[in-house]
Formats: sequence, structure tokens, C-alpha cells
Amino acid sequence: MGERSHPIKLVVLDRDGTINEDRDDYVKSADEWVPLPGALAAIARLHQAGWHVVVATNQSGLGRGLFDAATLTAMHTKMNALLSPLGGRVDAVFFCPHAPEDDCACRKPRPGLFEDIGRRFGIDMAGVPAVGDTLRDLQAASAVGCTPHLVRTGKAARLDEAGLQALHDQVPGLTVHADLAAFADALLASERRRPADARRS
Repeated sequence: MGERSHPIKLVVLDRDGTINEDRDDYVKSADEWVPLPGALAAIARLHQAGWHVVVATNQSGLGRGLFDAATLTAMHTKMNALLSPLGGRVDAVFFCPHAPEDDCACRKPRPGLFEDIGRRFGIDMAGVPAVGDTLRDLQAASAVGCTPHLVRTGKAARLDEAGLQALHDQVPGLTVHADLAAFADALLASERRRPADARRS
């Protein structure tokens, strides 16, 4: 395990605003969990190319009592049920159930979820692509050395040029994409450009 190369290809995605539509009043049921256009097909393309897709999501609605753990499970069951006919799947969902006032280590922008993912998969998270639609997603990812990617969906859809520049200033190495489909296209294209011997290492 002393090798620098990752034993598996892992990508970490935020959920609300990145994979599915965000709501100001929280996504509180499986019915309210609505995928963004092209997002599930993008996950399927990544999965078919050998990427393990993991979700890291703040779900303070649990801590606020807006829904229970069974309802959260139902949302993720729906997500994978919609992915299955497309030939895709999400390997794992890591979520923070706490409200902001709980002052936990796992609520993004803190990196606890990303540290848990690294432990679960037994890899160094440095260089792992991580995608989100908010500054806190990018900060949590960057704190463990992930490569940060912003999608202009969810909360980031409302960003103007000044807001986008502020994100670039706060998050070194940030790459911006129109949506999850554009991110997947870019990741798979960069993989194709890499020499085959580098991929095998």
C-alpha cells in the first residue's frame, strides 16, 4: 500500500444540486428526489469505464427531524433503481446526519466524510476527483487532497462571474463544468489521453 497510484479508480460526488435537483426546503422524500438531466447517464458512463462512484452528502434534514433514516434509504434505493437500467450504480453513500449546531467533524466543509471514504476503500484521497455545486463541497474535498470540480447546477447555477472568480480564488486547482455530464466527459477524455502504461501502474 506504499504505492502512490490508486488501487481503484474512485470519484466522489455531492448529491443535492449535483446528481439531483436541490430544494430550498430540503429533499424530504423519494418522490422529491428528482435527478438532474443527464446526471444518471453520466454516472453510468463512469461506472462502465471502471470508476467507483461514491456520494458524500450533508443531510441535516435528518438532524432537523424533517425525515428519517428509512426515508433517506428510500431516496438512495430510487437513485440506484434508476441507474440500473442505464448500466450504472453508486457504490456507496456517505452522509452526515447532523444539524449545523451539532458541530460534528463530518458536515462539509469539514473533511470527515472524505476521510471515512478513504478508510473504507483503503486509499489515499490525494488526487481523487470530487464534484460538487457549493464552496463547502470543494473545501471538504480539498482538505484531503482531492481534485476539486464544480458543476454549474444546483446552487452554483446562480453564480455570476464574480462569484465564480471568488470560488477560483478560494479553491486552488478548481475546474468548472456545466453539469455532471460535462464532468464525466472531461474525466473520461483525460483518461483516454493518458498513456496505457500509466493507467496500468
